[in-house]
Amino acid sequence: NSQLNIHLISIHIIGLGKSLDFQVIFRWWKISLRNKFHESRPGEIKESQEDFLDDSSLHIQIAIVFGAKVLEHVLNLCRGNYDFLEWLPVPLLLYIISFLELEDIARLSQVSRRFEMICNSNALWENIVENLCDTITPEMKELAQEMGWKQFFFTNRLQLQLQLRRRRQKQDAQNKKVTE
Repeated sequence: NSQLNIHLISIHIIGLGKSLDFQVIFRWWKISLRNKFHESRPGEIKESQEDFLDDSSLHIQIAIVFGAKVLEHVLNLCRGNYDFLEWLPVPLLLYIISFLELEDIARLSQVSRRFEMICNSNALWENIVENLCDTITPEMKELAQEMGWKQFFFTNRLQLQLQLRRRRQKQDAQNKKVTE
């Protein structure tokens, strides 16, 4: 809960050890102002992955507390379907994606809505433009921010020069009006 500024969920994935009997551990604390809950202690349920997959009542509890997306993620982990890339933080994904070829970025944008948003984001394309272009003038940056960095990247040089010239003329005309 962002208003309370407290940690509500923790998902841990520990590397494979010698033993392959993995468990799902669900811990909870009842926090209430009512007197009957003052003496309640934290609770814990430990189940093997196989038992957890069959425990629909625990699925319901997890979905109520953490939401359907977290439940689906935990179920997928128990089934062996790992989607680590989907759960990485956006800044790290932007960094990784910036190393991909343009065709691969286009393909990745088709994987999910999240990747579509990231692959078309101004932050990613600004990073790509800055890495591939030798010099970016402040005027070019302003134009890129106006039109979007992705559009800026795919616009050919002649069109960019024309748009920059138009911007300069427009600014000169505005400056001339202000001085009059």
